[in-house]
Amino acid sequence: MTGSLTADHIRELARRCGFELAGVAAAASAPDRARYHEWVAAGRAGKMAYLAGRRAALRDDPRLLLESARSVISVGKLYQTPWPHSTRFHDAECAWISRYAWGEDYHDVMRRGLERLDGMLREEAGAPFESRICVDTAPLLERSYARLAGLGWIGRNTCLINQQQGSWFFLGELLVSLGIAPDAPPPDRCGTCMRCVEACPTAALVAGQGLDATLCISYFTIELRGAIPLEQRAGIGAHVFGCDICQDVCPWNGRAPVTGDPAFAPRQFAPRLEELAAIGADEFRAMFRGTPLIRARYSGFLRNVVVAMGNARHERFRAPLEKLAASGDAVVAEHARWALGRIKTGDRRNVF
Repeated sequence: MTGSLTADHIRELARRCGFELAGVAAAASAPDRARYHEWVAAGRAGKMAYLAGRRAALRDDPRLLLESARSVISVGKLYQTPWPHSTRFHDAECAWISRYAWGEDYHDVMRRGLERLDGMLREEAGAPFESRICVDTAPLLERSYARLAGLGWIGRNTCLINQQQGSWFFLGELLVSLGIAPDAPPPDRCGTCMRCVEACPTAALVAGQGLDATLCISYFTIELRGAIPLEQRAGIGAHVFGCDICQDVCPWNGRAPVTGDPAFAPRQFAPRLEELAAIGADEFRAMFRGTPLIRARYSGFLRNVVVAMGNARHERFRAPLEKLAASGDAVVAEHARWALGRIKTGDRRNVF
């Protein structure tokens, strides 16, 4: 072990780098890796090919990403802001964007912090070492190593939950060739609570089985290319990018702190659907450049907007929907025709 670096020392360094949570796990195979492979084999990853195949196998061991790795330093950065949760926002003329995507792209924020932490560790270690930064896109079971590093437990909503600070955290890792005494995972404290399972509009959380991504609003509005299944569109409500409901209703988030980091202040908080329906591809890229929303791509985002309009069922949305029903994008046009059909029936019970 590296005597000069302890988990407590690393926590202090991480705090100075802007991370509220930090801990250390051994760079070894995660005990729950078999469950991940079972989840993929059951088809619950949907069309997210990057979670399957060779990249799924890479998730078995951090040493497949950094051969010399001995420790995984796991960090968490709070992104909870003081603006309302989706469960307390009911303006059907506005779009709901997942809280994590309101500000700057977290990949950039997390990488900057981890690069700073890596630099500090090199000053403190007293000897050279190898390292690799991982932020979301690397094939690593992030929540598993965060749990092993003592940051929290993996809740029934499949989010990492910290007992004192809730679940509004981005996770990142620094794999290092340093041997550091690891932390211990905390106990699971979800108990018999089923609020997240009961609140999910599309029944994506299956008790005892975790998340079925093929039923998840975040999957439909971010990852899925092409048509959203007809039977799932009403459950999407006003969500145009992601969903926070399973975190919004979690009791452990009842007293979750808020961040003062300006990177996560909303650039676009609940924008009006009519305005979003009118933007072109260049305007979309300019409006959301540097934020996670770019991942949905223009066509997918516009598809999501017309679904939200259909769920709102406002007569005022008829004109923009008629225009989009004539779109050269077949997916957008089909969803716009569906939305127009919803307006004709006039039933608005499915909003949010």
